[in-house]
Amino acid sequence: MKKQLTKAEEQIMQVLWDLQETSVKDVIEKLPIPKPAYNTVSTIIRILETKEFVGHKAKGRGYVYFPLIDKETYSNQSLHKIMNGYFDGSFKSMVSFFVKENKMDVAELESILKEVNKNK
Repeated sequence: MKKQLTKAEEQIMQVLWDLQETSVKDVIEKLPIPKPAYNTVSTIIRILETKEFVGHKAKGRGYVYFPLIDKETYSNQSLHKIMNGYFDGSFKSMVSFFVKENKMDVAELESILKEVNKNK
């Protein structure tokens, strides 16, 4: 698995996953207030390039940045890391934990099962 993202890096990746190709300026526009400084976002994007999460191409006098890993792949890798780190690799244990912690009832579980079966 690629390296994990920090909270700030993940926030930038969320914008990149939404926009697909964008400039630092446009990333900043999509971030919540208080807006980070241009140099801060630019530095985080360079770190993401080093981690091989982001690529760039020249456009005019600047660059356009794009994700090299899709959101679904990263989400899947992150969930597996949580499952292996906290639930001894057991999907059943992880799901049971979330059901218990979120006080889900049988109807909600049945709804989830229907959705899973529909997507098979």
